[in-house]
Amino acid sequence: MVTSTHEVSHRIFQDHPEILAPVFEALGLPPPVKADVEPISPDATEIKPLERRVDTVLKVEPSEGDGFLLAIEAQTRRAPDKGVNWAYYVSYLCAKFDLPVLLVAVCRNRSTAVWAAGPFECRVGPWKTQVTRPFVLGPDTIARITDEAEVMRQPALATLSAIVHSESEDIAAILELLARGMRSFDKHTAKYWSELVEIGLEDTPARETWRELEKMVITYFPGRGTVFEEAYLDGKAEGEAAGKAKGEAEGKAQGVLRVLEVRGLLLSDDMRERITSCTDLDRLDDWLDRAGTVGRVEELFGEGPGSSGGGVE
Repeated sequence: MVTSTHEVSHRIFQDHPEILAPVFEALGLPPPVKADVEPISPDATEIKPLERRVDTVLKVEPSEGDGFLLAIEAQTRRAPDKGVNWAYYVSYLCAKFDLPVLLVAVCRNRSTAVWAAGPFECRVGPWKTQVTRPFVLGPDTIARITDEAEVMRQPALATLSAIVHSESEDIAAILELLARGMRSFDKHTAKYWSELVEIGLEDTPARETWRELEKMVITYFPGRGTVFEEAYLDGKAEGEAAGKAKGEAEGKAQGVLRVLEVRGLLLSDDMRERITSCTDLDRLDDWLDRAGTVGRVEELFGEGPGSSGGGVE
C-alpha cells in the first residue's frame, strides 16, 4: 500500500532537485555539475496486464559529462519481490531511454537499508547473469542536521533527513532542531515544509512529536493561520450560536491557554479562571500576542519581571 511517507520520500526529489547535490555527496558520488533535471514518465509497464511503476524517475543532463537517469524508490520495509522488480526497472529504463540508470532506495530504518543495498543476483549456481546493487539513502548515509542554519539553507535535505531518521532513538532532538530552524521561514514556506514533514512521518510515533513541535514553531508566527488561529477559530465557531461577542472572547481565551500550555508554562486555577472569564477583546488580543514570548504566566498580567504592563483587571 502506498503511504504518505512513501510519497514524500521520493516526490521530494521531483519537486526539489536541489537536494541532488548533497544526496550525491552522501552516496559518495561526484554531484552533477550545473545539471538540467527533469522528471520523466516512471511507467515501466510493457505488457498491459503487468504494470510496473518506478516511484520517481529523473533525467539528469550535466553541463559536463554524459546524461543519466535517476530511479528513486521509497522503501519502508523489505519486499521479497523487490530485487527482481528493481532489476527490471534498471534494464527497462536503460533500454527505453538509452541512458545508464542510477537506482537509489530511500529507507528510514537500518535493517531495511542494509537489505536494500543488495546485491540482488540473477544466478544459477556460481554463474551470475545480472547483479543489482542500489545506492541507499538511509540513517547511515544521510547525516542528521545539527545546525539550524542548515535547515534554512537546505530545507529539502533537512526534511529528508528527518524522514530517514524517523525511527532513530534521538528523533525527538532531530525534530526539535528542525522546528527551531523553521522559525525564520516566511508564512507560506513554513507551512509548506512543516506539513511536508508531518506527512512524511505519517505512520511513525515521531509524527505526534512533530505535531507538538509544529505548534511551538507556529507560535512564532502569530496571526498566520496556525496554533493561534486554530484555538481562536475553534472557540469562535462554538460561540457563534450563543452570541458573536461572547464566542469571540471565549475563542481568544482558549487560544491564550493553548499557547501557554504548549509552551509548558505553569497555570494555576486562578490564572486559568482569570483568562477564561475575561470578556475584554483588546486585553485578550494583548495576552494572545504575548503568550508566545513571556517567561512566566505572571508576566502576561503585568505582575512579573520583564512584563510590558499588559494591564490588570
